[in-house]
Amino acid sequence: MSRAFADISFTPSVKAAQSRYGSREANRGFELVEEKRDFLEQRDADFIMARDSFYQATISENGWPYVQHRGGPAGFLKALDEKTLGYADFSGNAQYLSVGNLNATSRISIILMDYPNRRRLKIWGTAKIVHEHEQPELIAQLEMGHYRARIERAVIITVEALEWNCPQHITQRFSAQEVQQQMAAMLEQNRLLKQELAELHQHPQTPATSPAVKPQSLGNGPLELIVTGVRQLTPRVRAFELRRPDGSALPKVEAGAHLRVPVVLADGQSATRQYSISSNPAHRDIYEIAVLREADGRGGSIAVHHLFELGMSLHCDQPRNDFALHTSTAPSILIAGGIGITPIKAMAQQLKAQARTLSLHYAGRSIAQMAYRDRLQRELGQNMHVYPGDQGVRLDLDQLMREAPADALFYVCGPENLIAAVLASAKAAGIDQQRLRYERFVALHSAQDQEIRVELRRSKKVIMVKHDQSVLDAVRAAGVPAFAECEVGNCGTCTVKVLGGEPEHRDAVLSDQEKKHAMCICVSRAKSQELVLDL
Repeated sequence: MSRAFADISFTPSVKAAQSRYGSREANRGFELVEEKRDFLEQRDADFIMARDSFYQATISENGWPYVQHRGGPAGFLKALDEKTLGYADFSGNAQYLSVGNLNATSRISIILMDYPNRRRLKIWGTAKIVHEHEQPELIAQLEMGHYRARIERAVIITVEALEWNCPQHITQRFSAQEVQQQMAAMLEQNRLLKQELAELHQHPQTPATSPAVKPQSLGNGPLELIVTGVRQLTPRVRAFELRRPDGSALPKVEAGAHLRVPVVLADGQSATRQYSISSNPAHRDIYEIAVLREADGRGGSIAVHHLFELGMSLHCDQPRNDFALHTSTAPSILIAGGIGITPIKAMAQQLKAQARTLSLHYAGRSIAQMAYRDRLQRELGQNMHVYPGDQGVRLDLDQLMREAPADALFYVCGPENLIAAVLASAKAAGIDQQRLRYERFVALHSAQDQEIRVELRRSKKVIMVKHDQSVLDAVRAAGVPAFAECEVGNCGTCTVKVLGGEPEHRDAVLSDQEKKHAMCICVSRAKSQELVLDL
């Protein structure tokens, strides 16, 4: 509770009531708080501008309060600066009780509710009525681009105090649109489960992966984690919360880190898959991964969706970070496509916690398929930009690059076409590639890939790498040990010295100098017909 709240609310009669009923001593400390807190912080402004309604109370000349519900498009109540709120009163509103009250007594109190998340914000202020002919520029700031009614007047509120209230007695309620979105996700999940059951009947799995005998423990890594939460974020994206068995703090991670988890594939083979840690890095008790179910993938995501359930024990490798934020305080521009939002979400939360300038641009097939969108919009407010493809909204990368601050840093994660487009736009805008960092989720392939001949000098072997095979897989198939981590060109673990031939580099980690004598064999191929590697 802020001192400004106490200064306004703790009148002599309130203090007398506190004394009579035994809460005076508990509340006295609020009057001594050093920070007055009579202004809006960024999180307050973000919360306010995400609301589509609020309740306001004004006082009539005869002393009676009048409570009114105000509704409109989300963001119609605008935070103009840290001390000022405003909203437009459009033509056709013939109810002038609040307007009349404010002309007589400027004091106003408003309550903004977030029922799905059980939050409420109370604001006390002084208000004035402003007409267009008096301050046309101010009125223009309150216009809603898609709402064409004429503004007759505006209510401008100077913030005097604010207070976030306890959610204890707020009942969760959801709008029709929110219910429809949740129902759409559940219906799609039901469809996928039916499809999965049909596939199981057509292609029975081995007992080791049968739903009736799911393993309770997987992997042999040093970090034991328990699945403590499962949430369906979209019809195809499922989030898994992972904690230590004893609930103790997890190894510290920075935004961009990933976790390699064990899985059992449909054919019974044990494998591992790498997923970005999407949870807020500030939370040391939990890692969250969000997994997109890919029917045409390598089988890992289907296995995770099918096997991972509450209480399962996963023995994982320690987290690793190949996609870290720069230490610079320059403005950060985050670009995510589809499931690429997972590391970008953590980056946005870490940057915001550090009070660093950022903007997030998130593209997806539809609103319903954009994981974490609602949460990020609440947290980032106007710094969040959404581009749902089914609504014809497209991200103009060329414009984004042209208008970016001269020292901006860029972070990109998503499908290969998005990464390629970002790199092309950055090059056209003359942006130094060192200011861009990106991460792929799948290895980069081309329909033009040809079979290549590779000599393994130290092993004294010559292998043929098929057009649809990675050099790494071919090396391993030949019985030659080769280390690798991400297998999509992000980490550099598989880097091998090139003794002959010309590589075609497809990684995201090697410098131009390193590419002169080495290559990442998990993704890169050859421009020449033959390569000679130091393996």
